[in-house]
Amino acid sequence: MSPTLSDSLELLHQPKHRELLRGCLHGIEKESLRISADGALAHTPHPLGLGSALTHPTITTDYSEALLELITPVSAYLGGLFDSLDRIHRFTYAQLGDERLWTESMPCLLPAADVDIPIGWYGTSNIGMLKHVYRRGLAIRYGKAMQCIAGIHYNFSLPPQLWATLQQRSGDTATAQDYQSERYVALIRNFRRYAWLLMYLFGASPAVCASFLQGRDHKLERLGERSLYLPYATSLRMSDLGYNNNAQSGLNVCYNSLDNYIASMREATSIPYAPYAAMGTHDADGQWQQLNTNLLQIENEFYSPIRPKRVTRSGEKPVHALASRGVEYIEVRCMDIDPFSPMGIEPETARFLDSFLLYCALEDSPAHTPQSCAELAENFALSVKRGREPGLSLSDSGQQRSLQEWGLSLLDDIASCARVLDETQQTSAYSESLALQRSKLEDAALTPSARVLADIERHGNSFFRFALTQSEAHRKHFTERPLDAESMRAFRIQADASLAEQAAIEAADEVDFDTFVERYLSQEG
Repeated sequence: MSPTLSDSLELLHQPKHRELLRGCLHGIEKESLRISADGALAHTPHPLGLGSALTHPTITTDYSEALLELITPVSAYLGGLFDSLDRIHRFTYAQLGDERLWTESMPCLLPAADVDIPIGWYGTSNIGMLKHVYRRGLAIRYGKAMQCIAGIHYNFSLPPQLWATLQQRSGDTATAQDYQSERYVALIRNFRRYAWLLMYLFGASPAVCASFLQGRDHKLERLGERSLYLPYATSLRMSDLGYNNNAQSGLNVCYNSLDNYIASMREATSIPYAPYAAMGTHDADGQWQQLNTNLLQIENEFYSPIRPKRVTRSGEKPVHALASRGVEYIEVRCMDIDPFSPMGIEPETARFLDSFLLYCALEDSPAHTPQSCAELAENFALSVKRGREPGLSLSDSGQQRSLQEWGLSLLDDIASCARVLDETQQTSAYSESLALQRSKLEDAALTPSARVLADIERHGNSFFRFALTQSEAHRKHFTERPLDAESMRAFRIQADASLAEQAAIEAADEVDFDTFVERYLSQEG
């Protein structure tokens, strides 16, 4: 039996164990669309000065050729994490010429036709083509516009030594790998129970450009001439207008154990889906257009607010890595880009996430049931579309409970985790971050989503004008602080090395692409 929250915190308050928390690791992945000076989606290739999108360790693309993804090195120190993110931004801007990075999670002015949204290109190697064809599959399955949504991914792990200490305290006799994996899966269950709170506190996409929903049914209200919104929404990005689709709506992914999760993913990537089968894997010209015709091409296609993760080897499927070596860290995927922060996320947000995730890791986490899964999904949906609605109630084990009251109660519980992190880092910053979140629950006008709507109103009720103004301000924030010559040289060496590595991978391919895809997809989970 796992220790209770109070037992675990009592353990961590002991100096010899508290120091283990210094080994928590963090990483940030920040997506941003490249745009022209007038706010349109960039149609230029991935800038050569940024290196290879396939092999560069910190600068790549996600779905679109225009959707940059900036990835920090893993860090135990939040100060170093944000210093890395700042420096990557400054180098990136030095290579963008007259382009900017869009500061919003919801896209900029998109082309009228899907065909005019460029898909990421990763070169001619088998692994590069696999990434490209996977994105072609996303295009025909869901449309390109949805794939242009951007977000912040926050990676977090507790040190193995801490898991070992907790395992010893509990008397659990599982292997260290199995114990750690199951505790991370328990963390994920709690995260899903309480993720509605993150949407209220940090959701920053209550409005969209009308071009994003052109030709789609929606129930948004008009805001000015070219913007759409919901008055109490927090994160339309995480609603059924963003990362959602009918094909996946009935997918029942279980997080009651790692084996359950792996089985769910393996099933979803092996179930034929008739509409995709009708499309076929190749188009009329005989070109690959999706990796297979199953419900999911690969498990990464499953849209989830959080994922269990393990660093993969070259050409290895994520689910195979989890099955072989267990869960190494978790990836929080539901965070909107903060349009008021040049880097898209502030250190105080990261500190609160650390406190929140530590709470999810240490608090008791009962298994999910079909009823509890339905309840947490409904709570999440209410928070993203109506989170700031006065008097909004959520369901807590079948009982109605005010979002505000429940949120404040959760913050009271999370405060104990913030305090132990304060003690570990000899600071008060974690508790101060908690106080900032409490103020948002006490006054909804302080939430990012409310602030976005207020600023949109000041820009003539134009989401586009507000976002373009923020994008220009953030561009200046970075371009007016160029890197020193030595740092620039180091980044350029890294970019050149990534291009050379891509060329080497392309030269080393020994099988044709059809065979490569077959081997990749046949890996046992």
